[in-house]
Amino acid sequence: MADIMPLALHVPEPAVRPGGVPDFSSVKIPKAGAVPRPEVDIGSEAIRDLAFSIIRVLNRNGEAVGPWSGLLTDDDLRDGLRHMLTLRTFDARMLLSQRQGKTSFYMQHLGEEAISCAFQKALSPGDMNFPTYRQAGLLIASGYPLAAMICQIYSNIRDPLKGRQLPVLYSSKPHGFFTVSGNLATQYVQAVGWAMASAIRNDTKIAAAWIGDGSTAESDFHAALVFASTYKAPVVLNIVNNQWAISTFQGIARGGAGTFAARGLGFGIPALRVDGNDYLAVHAVAQWAIERARRNLGPTLVEYVTYRVGAHSTSDDPSAYRPKTESDAWPLGDPIIRLKNHLILQGAWSEERHKQAEAEILETVIAAQKEAESFGTLHSGEKPSAREMFEGVYAEMPPHLLRQRQRAGV
Repeated sequence: MADIMPLALHVPEPAVRPGGVPDFSSVKIPKAGAVPRPEVDIGSEAIRDLAFSIIRVLNRNGEAVGPWSGLLTDDDLRDGLRHMLTLRTFDARMLLSQRQGKTSFYMQHLGEEAISCAFQKALSPGDMNFPTYRQAGLLIASGYPLAAMICQIYSNIRDPLKGRQLPVLYSSKPHGFFTVSGNLATQYVQAVGWAMASAIRNDTKIAAAWIGDGSTAESDFHAALVFASTYKAPVVLNIVNNQWAISTFQGIARGGAGTFAARGLGFGIPALRVDGNDYLAVHAVAQWAIERARRNLGPTLVEYVTYRVGAHSTSDDPSAYRPKTESDAWPLGDPIIRLKNHLILQGAWSEERHKQAEAEILETVIAAQKEAESFGTLHSGEKPSAREMFEGVYAEMPPHLLRQRQRAGV
């Protein structure tokens, strides 16, 4: 017994800490267009390699190449660019509003705009997203009013959710945006259940589940994969791997799986990895996975390889756990710049038109902000009634809530 070594735990460490030189050498990036596009009805075992590679369409020169390209028109791409620009401009204005005390909290999408904006354009009316707090692009790309989003952030009298949610936890059934849950990973099991219910009703609507890399360590993630694979639920299971949870690098949640997409293989679920900063690649993969769900071929797990450029939220200081220049070293670039350069190369855009679009979008966002602020902000204007907190949960209010409301005098 004296020769037996004591037990020890392995705690994964990021490649570099604050003050060090950013290192993404472990991110293996194939050439754009190199990954094949399989038939939609293929089995998971036949495309096992796609869970370890990265599907890319845009190359370093801005050209769209390979079998996943050619699915979008120039008009589609110009719309996509405007959606991403709108989300980035919206983020900048709302971050400033938080610093000015007009709201208590905000979360940016900086560097991740292509994922939600492109995915939404592959969906059909009636499909339902079960998002996290970093998929506001789903709303923007579906035409949800910016002023309504800002009213929700300000929790003013026009807040569509009547002050019952934290800022940025939006909800809109008409726009296929299920109420965001602050407790992460819950949306995964909800999405699978919703998709199963759609199939039981013989409907045609599919669901899309969203989760971040850190939250894949939650039990809800694994429970959702069990049900999705067993019942072949019509759902797309999205994992946004932006390299960092709140302050923990993605290796903690990934464990020894190699990639997050690889986790789907153990459940017999086709799994793919895609360049999350490539609008064309995201849309192509989304369209492929959505078609699988719509044709009763079951779930697909998609990992979007991206990078969170900004802080986790306005309550976070990323300089405490990662190098300040790490985002500059991220090898997949900026999604807006990449799509802009592609359109210019196509002759469908120009630097002048881009500057004009930025100015027009800024004007639109400021106008929506002024409209929202006319109804109040966190510390000004009329607030939703406290009575609202008792409503909207039950079809018929149960006696105990009636008693509580009466005691509250609202």
